[in-house]
Amino acid sequence: NSGRGLRCHVLTSPGRYKALTALLLLGPGTPMLFQGQEFAASSPFCFFADCTGELAQLTRQGRAMFLSQFPNLAQADMQVRLPDPTDSETFVSSKLDLSERQHHAEIYALHRDLLRLRRIDLVFRSQRPGGMDGAVLGPESFVLRFFGGHGDDRLLVVNLGSDLHLAPAPEPLLAPPEGMDWVILWSSEDPRYGGDGVIPLEDEDNWHLPGHTATVLRPHTRQDQEG
Repeated sequence: NSGRGLRCHVLTSPGRYKALTALLLLGPGTPMLFQGQEFAASSPFCFFADCTGELAQLTRQGRAMFLSQFPNLAQADMQVRLPDPTDSETFVSSKLDLSERQHHAEIYALHRDLLRLRRIDLVFRSQRPGGMDGAVLGPESFVLRFFGGHGDDRLLVVNLGSDLHLAPAPEPLLAPPEGMDWVILWSSEDPRYGGDGVIPLEDEDNWHLPGHTATVLRPHTRQDQEG
C-alpha cells in the first residue's frame, strides 16, 4: 500500500533485504512471497482497476481516501501524484518482466537456495511446537535457535544494524551442543548472492556479527574430539 507501489527491496538496503528474506523463508509458518519478490522485480506494483465513467471516478476517490490514513500520503502534494488506478499505464507499468530472473540472478538464487534449505534440512522442516527459541543480541540483532534431535540444532543469526562485537557472548542460545562447535551452513554474504564473502562469526567465546547480514549455523564435532 505504498503510494508509488514501490517494492520492499527498493525501500531498504540490499543486505537487510537478504537478511529479512532468510528470516521469512526459514521461520515458522508458511512463507508468502508477493509475485516478483523472489527476483526483486524492478516494476512497481500499483493498485489498478478496469472500469470507466462514474465507477472510475469513484475508484480514484476511494483509493486516495484509503491511502490518506497514512499521514505522508494524505498530504496534498502526494495525493496529486498517486497513480491513477483506472489508467491503463498504471497496469502496464506493474507487469512483471520474467527475464529479470536472469538479470537479477543473485537474489533469485538466494530465494531458491533458502527454499531448498527449508525443504531438505530436517531441522527447518520439522516446524514442531516448541521447536524454536530466540533472544535479542543487540539493538538490531537477534538469534533464533531451532532445536533438532540429539543436539542437531540450527542457529539463525540476524544483524540488521552495524557490525556487532560480543566479547564475550552472554546469550545461552549461542552455546553449541556439548563437544561441538558451530560452522556456517548458509550466509547472506555468500558471493553467489552478491555478498562480500563469508567469515566465521565465532572465535572462542567472542562473536563478530557483520552488519546487514543473516547467517545459518549448524553444529560440528570439534576437531580435537574427532577420530
